[in-house]
Amino acid sequence: MTQGSAAAVTGKGADRTHTGHVSVVILDFGSQYTHLIARRIREFGVFSEVVRFDTPATEFPATAGAIVLSGGPSSIYAVGAPRPDPAIFELGLPVLGICYGMHAAAEALGGRVSPGTTREYGPMGFDPERGHPLFQGLSERSQVWMSHGDEVTEPPDGFIVLGRSSDGKIAAMGSDEHRVYGLQFHPEVIHTKQGNRLLENFVRRVSGIEGDWTPRSFVEETIEDIRSTVGDSKVVCALSGGVDSSVMSVLIHRAIGDNLVPIFVDNGLLRKNEEHDVITRLHEKLGVKIDVVKAGDRFLSALAGVTDPERKRKIIGHEFIRVFEEEAKRVGGARFLAQGTLYPDVIESVSVKGPSATIKSHHNVGGLPERMDLELIEPVRTLFKDEVRKVGAELGIDADILGRQPFPGPGLAIRVLGEVTEERLAVLREADAIYLEEIRSAGLYDDIWQAFVVLLPVKTVGVMGDERTYEHVVALRAVHSHDGMTAHWYPMPQDVLERMSARIINEVRGVNRVCYDISSKPPSTIEWE
Repeated sequence: MTQGSAAAVTGKGADRTHTGHVSVVILDFGSQYTHLIARRIREFGVFSEVVRFDTPATEFPATAGAIVLSGGPSSIYAVGAPRPDPAIFELGLPVLGICYGMHAAAEALGGRVSPGTTREYGPMGFDPERGHPLFQGLSERSQVWMSHGDEVTEPPDGFIVLGRSSDGKIAAMGSDEHRVYGLQFHPEVIHTKQGNRLLENFVRRVSGIEGDWTPRSFVEETIEDIRSTVGDSKVVCALSGGVDSSVMSVLIHRAIGDNLVPIFVDNGLLRKNEEHDVITRLHEKLGVKIDVVKAGDRFLSALAGVTDPERKRKIIGHEFIRVFEEEAKRVGGARFLAQGTLYPDVIESVSVKGPSATIKSHHNVGGLPERMDLELIEPVRTLFKDEVRKVGAELGIDADILGRQPFPGPGLAIRVLGEVTEERLAVLREADAIYLEEIRSAGLYDDIWQAFVVLLPVKTVGVMGDERTYEHVVALRAVHSHDGMTAHWYPMPQDVLERMSARIINEVRGVNRVCYDISSKPPSTIEWE
């Protein structure tokens, strides 16, 4: 990623990254599965990036080797339906349209898309033209995942049908002359049994892209990018002790040495003993000297009376930046601020998702003030969480740091639903500490992507020691995930839940009820705010 890291390294407004590796550009028409396309393609060692559906062909990176049009919720014949720049079909690059993306390609090239006489949702049989390179190695009848009400009824001139569903509808079409192909189903989801092979066939056999994007290449090229970008200037680094900021810090330290000034901000929104644990772990394991800034009163004062989660994030993001600007002046010679922003933060926070709604702002992305005295460096901005861990392993970072569960930038402020006060934070800290302690004691920590406690803005009636109580409710959350973009609730063993609930109610003054969250993402998010 000779240019990719640098593009991600600098610029508050840079939403896209161009790499020196041949890449696949994914146009996002609003599908909830768009990020999965990028994830699957990256597993082949090929860099992929998600851009808006209407990105002009003239803005595609010179390194683009193929294009994917994602699915989406619209009907292509509807007024105002999102459409790609027609010029993308004139670039000579292979194009794969998925579901709505197939409809967009068909219409753009003169085909016909109509409302289906019947809809196809869920698992469906698929009979491919196995002689075509796109379907090489697929079985004669395979299971795919459909999610559509419209269908291609007339492929464009020069296109042939490459597969049909078990209902006899066109499920795949293509033209080797135009180098454009379409799939009515979603190969990126696990419910399509041979979807990975199909996507790999498109990338390797149809597009001729060989994977050369690896953790080692990322490390080497990112370090070089940071050096060329930063020069002799100093970089102040927002260090939280999480996986992202730890990997980011080591990357930058390898590039510029002691010109990196890691800063740990105690914003009053941390978990129990967080400061001590982080400073001890990172100083001993990474050998990085860390400056600590005590700013709890400042953050809590700014949050006083605020209940809206978006306002919380904006306020916290604003205060963080101001703290780092002040520290940069104290350090002297610092021009840059480094943050551990990840690709999911960008996808969920910035409008790269075409017609999809912004899910949340993130203080690393959406919470930044319009004017900053520091230039932004985000070395891992192009990576998913599991990719960050692979890069960390390449850098030699210990497994206990890389295996740490995610913790949100806004901290406990978005886990205290409603107003954030020191009293409510204290209740949440104690409950959260017990919860994580019991998870580790049961040997479940490494099986769970993320686990935490939420303090709800309600009180309920209870009975303790023959007396009526009216106290707080907490919700326990634990999920399985691969990259944080989708998640399934974790089936916590009943005996462990009973132990957790009993301890929290008995040991945390002010709590008399414990609930367990069994919702998945989507439709819910992992965090409650």
